[in-house]
Amino acid sequence: MISVEPLAGRVALVTGVSRRRGIGYAIASRLAGLGAGLFVQHHVPHDAAQDWGADSIDEVIAGLGPRVEHAGADLADPGAPDALVDAVVETYGRIDALVCNHARSGFDGALGELDAAMLDAHYAVNARSSILLAQAFARRWEGSRGGRIVFLTSGQNLGPMPGEVAYAASKGALSAIVATLSHQLAERGITVNAVNPGPTDTGWAGPELADFVTERMPLKRWGQPDDAARLISWLCTDDAEWITGQVIDSEGGFRR
Repeated sequence: MISVEPLAGRVALVTGVSRRRGIGYAIASRLAGLGAGLFVQHHVPHDAAQDWGADSIDEVIAGLGPRVEHAGADLADPGAPDALVDAVVETYGRIDALVCNHARSGFDGALGELDAAMLDAHYAVNARSSILLAQAFARRWEGSRGGRIVFLTSGQNLGPMPGEVAYAASKGALSAIVATLSHQLAERGITVNAVNPGPTDTGWAGPELADFVTERMPLKRWGQPDDAARLISWLCTDDAEWITGQVIDSEGGFRR
């Protein structure tokens, strides 16, 4: 019989869960529905500085149900990844899955508009912290099979991202490192994959971009957060045990 809660007894850390319209919230909701104990990270000041604004974190957490713990953490801090994973293990006694959904976006530019601080800030959050989180996960992982690490990329290798050089470079680093990390961790029973969710409607795009993308989607709609969440949550189950080292594009046939 197939379990209705295939992740019962397991614990997942999901980063970047700050907004109910966000992909992180959809991922956390899916994992909770599969029975996982949840620990989510959020950094409200990042959203508060963006055009879309911040949600009430109390309302975000309440919407995820009873099996959730959370912590605010700025992943630009080099010590935050280790501290975050330690907090998960201290709370639940274990950690089984890591989903690096967080991202620094905005405050970016094209060639001619960049400086070292801009590039370093994106790298620190998008690439460095994700790799350090994977390292901390591997350090605290105690199983022999069933460990899961999932990064989120942005399709930067499939087409241009005008005006977002720092973001594209830092997210591209995650696509590039998946094969190396998965090779090192495979014999320990930990899979490492990355998912590119494609254009996803989380409230960030203006009308002109929204129309541009919609016309290039075969189904004439943007991706919804749950489109990516279904795939990512499945990658955290035993059914995905044979998949590692992959960058999976989940874009609904987006025609660039």
